[in-house]
Amino acid sequence: MMKVKTWISLAGLFLGLVACSTPPDTLGKLDLKKWRQDRGGCKNERSALVADLRGEQKQLIGKFADDIGKILGRPDIHQLGERNQKFYVYFLEKGPQCDDITKKSEAKKIILKFNAIGLLSEITYQSRPL
Repeated sequence: MMKVKTWISLAGLFLGLVACSTPPDTLGKLDLKKWRQDRGGCKNERSALVADLRGEQKQLIGKFADDIGKILGRPDIHQLGERNQKFYVYFLEKGPQCDDITKKSEAKKIILKFNAIGLLSEITYQSRPL
């Protein structure tokens, strides 16, 4: 009985440490801390980080949505698509979304597409709305 309690305690400690881990500050050359602090692209700092993001996007493809949220921060827009797909939108520059996130914005953005099981399958860079 004592071994079971010890194992359960150790498992709980491990899960607690994993759940409370802090997100990384960098991904290769990409300054993730700066990226996450520029919510909505309203400080125009993300646009300077696009080249670094493109250089590291192979490391992001195939990661789960929750992991991407920890790495890049909460998306500016989270959309659900057909067949259980989901999309995360991150604005790269200041635009109408900075005053009201519900307003249509033509600001440059990246769209991350997740497949039905929640893995990042595609990254698209847009300069105009679809």
